[in-house]
Order: sequence, then structure tokens, then C-alpha cells
Amino acid sequence: MNRASYNLYFIDLTTKILILFLIFSGLLNNNNCYGQSKKKISVVVIDAGHGGKDPGAKGNKVNEKDVALGIALKLGGLIQNNIPDVKVIFTRETDVFIELFQRAEIANKNQADLFISIHVNSNPNSIPFGVETYFMGEAKTKDNLEVAKKENAVILIEDNYSSKYEGYDPKSSESFIMFSLFQKAYQAQSLNFASYVQDQFKDYAQRINRGIKQAGFLVLWKTVMPSVLVETGFISNPEEAKFLKSEHGQDVLATSIYKAFKKYKIDIENRSMFVSNNRGHKDSAIASKSHCLNDSIEKSETSSGDLSDVRPLIEFLVQIASSKRSIGVRKENFKGLDHVEEIRVNDSYKYAVGRKTSYAEVYEYSKIVRNYFPEAFIIAFRNGKIIPVREALKEIKN
Repeated sequence: MNRASYNLYFIDLTTKILILFLIFSGLLNNNNCYGQSKKKISVVVIDAGHGGKDPGAKGNKVNEKDVALGIALKLGGLIQNNIPDVKVIFTRETDVFIELFQRAEIANKNQADLFISIHVNSNPNSIPFGVETYFMGEAKTKDNLEVAKKENAVILIEDNYSSKYEGYDPKSSESFIMFSLFQKAYQAQSLNFASYVQDQFKDYAQRINRGIKQAGFLVLWKTVMPSVLVETGFISNPEEAKFLKSEHGQDVLATSIYKAFKKYKIDIENRSMFVSNNRGHKDSAIASKSHCLNDSIEKSETSSGDLSDVRPLIEFLVQIASSKRSIGVRKENFKGLDHVEEIRVNDSYKYAVGRKTSYAEVYEYSKIVRNYFPEAFIIAFRNGKIIPVREALKEIKN
């Protein structure tokens, strides 16, 4: 490229950026393209652990499956009665056995915004007591691993469990490492909700707070939304068992989780600015907004000259997740989004969508993506290598 062509290149590029800036200034005030609606938490799936031929942990004249169902139904009732715009779906409402993978399927099929699995803890020692909330991840302690092994052991009474869970061995610690890689895309939101649950258990229910933890629970494995597993107390502790099986105790615990859900819902909706009106077709919603954007760009380019010969050196994407290991780009792992790119960076992987050459365009795109991945952010590339966004913008400006 000669000097004259080089200068013309950057003049044209600067012109295009200015045009896009003016376009977006207009679009932000155009309700036909970008309305100021908010992201809604519309569907919650409440999972009562165990059931039917699987009693779960056993206490003195009480089983985990019954306590879990009692709390789950009370929690669902509170949401239905007080937040009518939220659809509540139960994985079970009676004493029936449901396989773990089916519970996740129920949540995925109904495109849930949150999955809450209710359980009761136990220990060979009758002394431990208190509440704890888990999200999907690699167990950091032996105790966390044991809790996950105990909850996952139910698959041993399922038919053909090895094929259903892709070779998972509930007795093998190595199996947990593989399955902990899933749910990475929703880890921040799951942690956020878990913190609200534990705060309410401590402040409202006055229970002993055993903290937020992570471990590889199969019931959370294939859910494609923020998901937590709540251990509401130790059925092996005589005093706590009395509280767990009482109507009062279940009311208090259900109310605590309800308060946490209400706070989480408000938090998510207040942080979101744009949302698709069609929850079932997220890519279609993004595409329609992009189509509106592209129409305006095409009109501007028609009136301002042909800019098709510009070849940008800088590209932008919206990063939605990262992992130490590859988790694949199946859309089920990313809340139904298509065209997710896996990018290897040193010893880790980044997952991003929406490769674009215009920062203004990717900025608007990122607002839409954040409705499904609130922690998403923009990353920049120069000739295929990641660079700071500020540096990319500076290069374009210069």
C-alpha cells in the first residue's frame, strides 16, 4: 500500500466511524429498533431433591425427599402469590422418582431463567448443622466433594446411568473435574444468587451460615441457566431435624429463598437495559436488531459514498465465558446462542460471539448479549491477537 492509499484508508475509516456514531445516536432514540425495555426473570424451575424410591438422606422419622418437597412447594407458592409475572415450574409436586438428567431437561425445555434445587444435608456425625448453597464447579475441599458424591449417588438406581451421564463414575474424584467445567457461562450469576440465599438464611431465618461452596452436582450439570443447589440443614442433627420437618421451619426456609429470589430478580432487571421480546429465539432477536442496524448503515453508505474497499485491521467480539479447559461451542452450553467462538489464549479458553469490525456496532450488540450473560464484555483483536480495547480504539482514532 503506497502512502496516498494508506492515508485514504484511514480517512475512509474515520469517516465510517463518524457515520456509525451519528447513526447510533439516532438509533438510540428510535423505538422501532432499540426499545428501553428491561430483561425479565420470567421462569424459575424449583427442583425438590430425590423422591419416590429415592428417599435421600434419612433422619429420625423424616426423609430428605419429604422435607425438600415441602420447602419447594412453599417456595413456589410464595413466588406465584407475590410475583405473578414469574412462571413457576416444579420438577416434581408429589412423591415421585425423577432421574437427575430429566430435572435439567425440564429447566432447559422451559427456558428457565433460574434453577433452584432444594436438598437436605446429612453427616455420619450428629454434631454438624447449618445451611449452605452450592453452585457448579470443582470441589475445593474434601467435604464439598463428599456432599456432591452423596447427592450424585442417586444415579446408581437409574437405568443405564453410565451412558446417560457420559461415563461418569460417582465413586471417582476424576469424574468431578470433567463435569465441573460445565455451567462456566453462568457461574457469576449462580454465585450472585447463592450469596443472596445465604444472606437471607443468616439474617431472616437466623440459621448458621456455612457459606457458599462449589462442587460437581449432576443435577446442575446440563442446565443452561444460573443454577444452585441449596442444602437447607442437617437432617442428621436432632435439633435441626426437628426444625426441618416442622411446618414453621419449612415456612422460614422457603421464605428465605423467596426473599433471595426477589432480590436477585430486581438486581438482574435493574442491570439490564435491552431485552428480546421473543424469549425462544435469542439469536433471532439479536439478528433482528442487527438487521435494523445494518439497514441504517446501508442507507448512510449509499448517501455518503462506497466504503466497501475498507479492510479493518481491528476486530471486536463480546466475551461471554472463559475456562481453563475446553468446554466446546455447543449452543446448549451458552443459553442457546449460536456462532459462539472458542479462542485459545495461552493455557485457557475464551468464548465469544458477534465478531465485528465496528466498535460502535459491537457495543450495541453487547447490550443485547448482556441480557443473557450479564458479565459479558468487549474484547479486541489486531490481526487475530488479543489487545486491550483502549489500544484498539486509539489505533482506529489515529
